[in-house]
Amino acid sequence: MSVSMIGWSHLPFGRHEKTVEDMVKAVTNAALEDAGLEAKDIDIVVVGHFNGGFQQQDFPSSLPFQADPGLRFTPSTRVENACATGSAAIHQAMNAINAGRARRALVVGVEKMTDTPGPEIGDILLKCAYVREEADTPAGFAGVFGQLTHRYFQRYGDQSDVLAKIAAKNHANGVGNPFAQMRKDLGFQFCNTVSDKNPLVAGPLRRTDCSLVSDGAAAIILCANDEAASADKAVTFRAAEQVNDFLPMSARDMLEMEGPALAWARAKEAAGITLDDLSAVETHDCFTTAELLEYEAMGLTPKGKGRIAIDEGWVQKDGKLPINPSGGLKAKGHPIGATGVSMHIVAAMQALGQAGDMQVDGAELTAVFNMGGTAVANYVSVLEPLKS
Repeated sequence: MSVSMIGWSHLPFGRHEKTVEDMVKAVTNAALEDAGLEAKDIDIVVVGHFNGGFQQQDFPSSLPFQADPGLRFTPSTRVENACATGSAAIHQAMNAINAGRARRALVVGVEKMTDTPGPEIGDILLKCAYVREEADTPAGFAGVFGQLTHRYFQRYGDQSDVLAKIAAKNHANGVGNPFAQMRKDLGFQFCNTVSDKNPLVAGPLRRTDCSLVSDGAAAIILCANDEAASADKAVTFRAAEQVNDFLPMSARDMLEMEGPALAWARAKEAAGITLDDLSAVETHDCFTTAELLEYEAMGLTPKGKGRIAIDEGWVQKDGKLPINPSGGLKAKGHPIGATGVSMHIVAAMQALGQAGDMQVDGAELTAVFNMGGTAVANYVSVLEPLKS
């Protein structure tokens, strides 16, 4: 890898009055300022935006130009890869820099979901499943993960208390995240109890097991490492791997999480590390079941033993491998196109020791796992400060 992040910006996630265009303009201007660059310095723009019907305005690739006319005529592309759209945008920009087609790139991730009624949101997100077989899943994408959770419970026993511990951990961490949609420590007892405020949503999944419907945007400036060496701050990619798997769940043993496991294996090999070398991980907890399965996929525990990591405190902020010290998607929110960009920003802040109340003591080497669909598009990044 020969690319670094030298600037970024991040709107708080939640319900925004701002339009998609307004959010894109805000993070574009702020990221340029943070990197100490002007619009004319940018060689390419990549916009990550899922949409899928959330907004009438599609084709957003040139919306960053509204922020600064100096971006006009810059090559700009919109990318989409379900819930991994933000990471897909970062990878496209990195590929251009590594290929010598660009020196500096602006990556913007954005989504506005809250204008859409709840049932329609479920229908839109279900497009990330294999609609030929899975289109009639009750409760939309939550129903897909509800089925997956049921399978895990059948194979390994009821883990409802484990899912509640994961939810409680991430909500407690989210209190310290200024970008988080929900900055409230809900506690284990609330997350572990079915109630009017925490009803069952799909199968064994309760509301606290599901990530939030969100609006939000985030942006990153990337550049070649030789130029990044003179930047005020620079976090480089020690590894960046993508693995895609079959779309139909019927074609895979979903509990094996083979795509995420392979992405993690390749990233660790490319970076020359083990999990013991990492200070913190931002992982894709679209549902608490996903985080549990990801403990196993990354190799933190054996298959079916993911609960050990939460039961023994390994993944707490002061544990041996803090997972989602930002609060994850569970507390921070999950505006689809912005999620992967956000995850890279908070992981970079950790690596620099600039994460404020989210900071893990002594953090330096951090990682991101961003997933699209049910372990279909899988991205792992390993980040560290660039040493000049």
